[in-house]
Amino acid sequence: MGVGGYLRALLPARMRVNGRERLRASAGAALGIALTALLCRALAQHNALALWLIAPMGATAVLVFALPASPLAQPWAVVGSHGVAALAGVACAVWIPDAAWAGAAAVGLAIVAMFALRCLHPPGGATALFAVMGHSVDPGFVLFPVLANAVLMALAGMVYNNLTGRRYPHAQQAAPARSSHFTAADFDAALAHYNQVLDIPRDDLEALLQAAELAAWQRQWGELRCQGVMSADPVTVQADTSLADAWAAMRERRVKALPVVDATRRIVGIVTQADFLRHAQPDAPPPGMGRRLRALLLGAGQPRRVGQIMTSEVQTARADQRVAELVPLFSEGGHHHIPIVQEDGRLAGIITQSDLVRVLYRAAQPQ
Repeated sequence: MGVGGYLRALLPARMRVNGRERLRASAGAALGIALTALLCRALAQHNALALWLIAPMGATAVLVFALPASPLAQPWAVVGSHGVAALAGVACAVWIPDAAWAGAAAVGLAIVAMFALRCLHPPGGATALFAVMGHSVDPGFVLFPVLANAVLMALAGMVYNNLTGRRYPHAQQAAPARSSHFTAADFDAALAHYNQVLDIPRDDLEALLQAAELAAWQRQWGELRCQGVMSADPVTVQADTSLADAWAAMRERRVKALPVVDATRRIVGIVTQADFLRHAQPDAPPPGMGRRLRALLLGAGQPRRVGQIMTSEVQTARADQRVAELVPLFSEGGHHHIPIVQEDGRLAGIITQSDLVRVLYRAAQPQ
């Protein structure tokens, strides 16, 4: 990284939250601090010199009200971290005479305890240092004001965030099921490889990555139209075409379906290999399927024209229609071939599953 890149890395990234969310977070933090301070001051009225609010609660308020989805801001993180950090600070203040070394040890022990108890919360480090620098050697300091402050702040966050439309506590939930190139196991493996604390819930991060992947797919081929994918001028037959000729055309062109059109090239049906097999008496005893097909194509008393075996109800798509709209038809509707028509209804081409797979493959390639 050059000097310019290094300097740009020091610049803060743009915060993508609107003014309403900023006001919501600011008002919540102010209310949380006010509630905590007023109640704790009332509890300490019997002792005018008692400490009733600790400074690290200001940092806690930022996390609880501005980042309520963060794992570092959850109620257990708030209460557990301040509790163990205060214990570490009191212990180090008692056992280590030098305040500098005591502060360092208290913060280090607090982080170890927070990792072990799964209550990592940055302001907890400030609480440990606050206890040492304030020479808090009374174990009662842990209960009041520390735990009293932390519990009240967490309760205020639970009430305010939920009233203003933010889920808190932000319990982990499974990410919405979406078509994706990665599974939950892949995501867990990536997190393990990253091996750093992320200030975003796992479910939200997974959902965010899936949404980004979907946006990338839409950008790459969401605007692609059928006319850019279809096989133009496909081989067609008419309703009065003989089955033998239709079968020969399918064999010669190595296709599995033929659009059936009228004299003006408007779709009236489609005939597929499945239509031939369905009318080849599959329930009849031997001989085999090959002989049954020949009997269908040549035998007397059998259907002799395409119109007698074709599927009349045909799913079509317009040439200017988005290819993305056809995916459900292929994946869920059971279609294998979709004729493409112009605005006037005349046949323009056909899209098959193979055409769609080819488009998806091209879209998946690195740009």
